[in-house]
Order: sequence, then C-alpha cells, then structure tokens
Amino acid sequence: MADQLETRLLIGGKWLESNDRFPVVNPYTGEEIARVAAADSTHVEQAVTAAEASGMTSLTGARRYEILHTAAGKIERSSDELARMIVAESGKPLRYSAGEVERAVQTFSFAAEEARRLHGETLELDAHPGGKGYFGFYHRFPLGVIAAISPFNFPLNLVAHKVAPALAAGNSVILKPSSETPLVALRLAQILEDAGAPPGAVNVLMGSGSTVGKALVTHPRVKMVTFTGSLEVGSSIRAAAGMKRVTLELGSNSAVIIEDEARLEEAAARCVVGAFAFSGQVCISIQRILLNQRLEKRFLEIFLPRVKAITRGDPMEQTTEIGPMITEAEARRIEKWVSGALQQHARVLTGGKREGAFYQPTVLDRVKKDMDIYSKEAFAPIVCIETYTDFEQALDRVNDSRYGLQAGVFTESQDKAMKAFRRLEVGGVVINDFPTFRVDQMPYGGVKGSGSGREGPRFAVEEMTEVKLCCMRL
Repeated sequence: MADQLETRLLIGGKWLESNDRFPVVNPYTGEEIARVAAADSTHVEQAVTAAEASGMTSLTGARRYEILHTAAGKIERSSDELARMIVAESGKPLRYSAGEVERAVQTFSFAAEEARRLHGETLELDAHPGGKGYFGFYHRFPLGVIAAISPFNFPLNLVAHKVAPALAAGNSVILKPSSETPLVALRLAQILEDAGAPPGAVNVLMGSGSTVGKALVTHPRVKMVTFTGSLEVGSSIRAAAGMKRVTLELGSNSAVIIEDEARLEEAAARCVVGAFAFSGQVCISIQRILLNQRLEKRFLEIFLPRVKAITRGDPMEQTTEIGPMITEAEARRIEKWVSGALQQHARVLTGGKREGAFYQPTVLDRVKKDMDIYSKEAFAPIVCIETYTDFEQALDRVNDSRYGLQAGVFTESQDKAMKAFRRLEVGGVVINDFPTFRVDQMPYGGVKGSGSGREGPRFAVEEMTEVKLCCMRL
C-alpha cells in the first residue's frame, strides 16, 4: 500500500521529505504498513506561505465547483482502494469503511454545489430613518488559510468535511491528519491534485499535535482552525487560538430515550448498530440507553442476544461487524473504566472482556452518573442501560451531561417528540432513530462540551467565510 501513494509532506504542490518519519500500524495485524514523514515548525511556515500563494481566493465559483465535482467522481471511482486503505490503517470493518467512502463522495458533491451559490444579499438601509439615500449589500469572502485537524475514526469523510467546504468557499487548507490514519488523507490530497486544485490549495503535514498542531493553531497568518477530537484538546485549541475563527466538533456520551413499545424491535436493532459500529469509536455512538421502566425487560430480551451475536473478526472481511480498537492502549483504557465501574457495583450484562486491541461489545447497568464509563466519552464498544419512570425525568437525565452533540428519542407521541426537541440541550435531536444518524448535508455539531460551530458543507462554508458590507450613498 505504501508504494501506491506518497508518504511525504505536501507543501505548495511539492512532495517534501523530512528529517523524521513515524510508523503507521494496522490495528488488526499489528503490521507496520507505512512510514510517513513528520513535519516540524519550519514546514508549518512553508505551508502557510504556500497556502497564501495558492490563488484560491481568485478562483471563480465555476472553477471551484469543477475541482470539487471532479474530485467526487475520482473518489467514487477509487472507492474499493480507499475503503481498503481505511480498513488497513484504522481497523474499521470493510462494511463501514465502504460506507464512509460513499459518504465522502456525497460530501464533496454537496460542497461543489455550495461553490456555485456563495452569495450575499441586498439590504433596505432606508428602513432606518438614518438610511435614507443609501443602498447596501453584503457578500461572503473567504477567510484565507484554514488549518484542519482531523481524527482517526473517519479518516476520509471527516477530512472531506473540512477540506471540501474550505475549497468551496475559496480558502486554502493546511491539513494535519491523525497520526494513526494519515494514509487515506494523503491519497485524498493526490486526488485533489489530479482534479485540478492549484498548488498550495491543499497542504498536508503529518506530525504530533504538540508540534504541528500547536504551530498551526498559534500561527498569526492562519485565519481559522477547524478541529475534530476530544474536549480536552479542543479546549486547549480554543485557549491558544486567540482571535482566530474556531470550529470545534468534540466528544459526547450520546443518549437515546426509548419511551414507547410500538418501535421496540426497531429500537433494539438500531441501538446495536448505534452503540457498537466501529467499536463505538464514533462521536455520536450511543453510550446511554434510557428505557421507560415498563419496557426494560422486553427491550433487554431483544437487545442482549443481538449484541452477543455481533460478528468479530478480520475487518477486511465483509461479514465482520466489529474489529479492534485503534490501539491496544485505548482498549486497556476502557478495560480500566469498566473495572472501576464494577468496583462501584455496576453490572455487566454481556461482554466486559479485552483481548489485545479487541474489546467485547459490552452492556452495563446499575451505573452511576459519576462513573467515568457514564460521564466521560467512552469512545469504545460500551453502552450503559438505565431506566426512568417519567418522560420529563428522561429529558433531565440526558441534559445532565457535560456534552450535548446529538440525542435520539423513540416515541409515537408528537407532543413528546416536540418537547424533546425543545428541551434537550444538544445540537441535534433524532426522532424515532438513534443519535448516530448523520447525512452529510445536515448541520452537525454540538453545544456545551461537544463543541461550537457546525459542519455540513453549507454550514461549514458559512463558518469559513467573512461577511463584508458595502454601503453606497446615492
């Protein structure tokens, strides 16, 4: 695989070597599949200069559309290669990796359309008494150089959600992909080059957050930082970024409320996927299932056998549903959290065992809200069961969290659905489905410790542009 793509730094349209390299390891086999170049602060300076000189701000909307539309087609035609690359560097099962590639095609396609409809509005300035004799309008202009810092869990589509809208808006990008999963990001950069992106429009720097990430966040000529990752790192970025524009898509301990019996079978089936797909390493993975007390016994009778039946194995196999976590260290972390919960009298209903980087799909009950496994983002194949007696109580429990990304509510009551929409302190409420639902054109992001700003091409373009007003005295 390493022979099929560049593993050097991309700066200003040139692939550059560095003084240091680090390994990329297949989480399933433990095999080193590539060694990639590591950037330093000098490379960051070079990349900022190249990004400023890219000429992206002068490209027409038609040209930006053409580049992104062409890239979408190239991603689609490379779907098998890209899916297998995702599997190899992240351990994500092939069925989910293929779905990620399909989503990336959509993300680039939606972003391409946004490039053709970037606009402003005219203003009725004489609606104010002091505006008589004036005409006004505003337009959206690109910010300039955008630093994009992406995580391991969606190494193609979360890069797409940062890079594609940035280019659609006329910005240039310096991408720092996760050190665990840089290969598919490098391949995407090649695809964008082939699609006609100008040299310097997309620059890719691999390396540590403490070196590359910090230098990008604090660089005075970087105009915006868009980051997906943990609350702790996001908070440090916010503190260091100064007056830069910052979009943060952070963590969650997402909850689903199951209020009615009518969709119980469907709810149980969806919760299996929502809690355990990609070993729970999804920002909107279900971590808390809140059951109306009268439904607990029947729900668990349906849910637990399905959890036990999840197919574990080689993530390259189409039948595999769950593979390893990204590293054995992450699996050990969650093992420690579960052990701590058990010491506080939580109970394992199924799972609860680790084998190397694999952690069994695990269902806990008798949890307490101060347990790490409940209150922090697990980012693992773990789900906590709790019951409630009153719907208002369930809403309060969902809100009793430092996070607020998305929540799901299964109910046949329109009144309860709308009450949940109004009351839940989250960025998105999904009625009659799991909180893990996302399509790529929707506004996506959270409140509280789950971040600020929104992704989704249209909404990201708004974050990545500046409104400029023109007033004309007639």
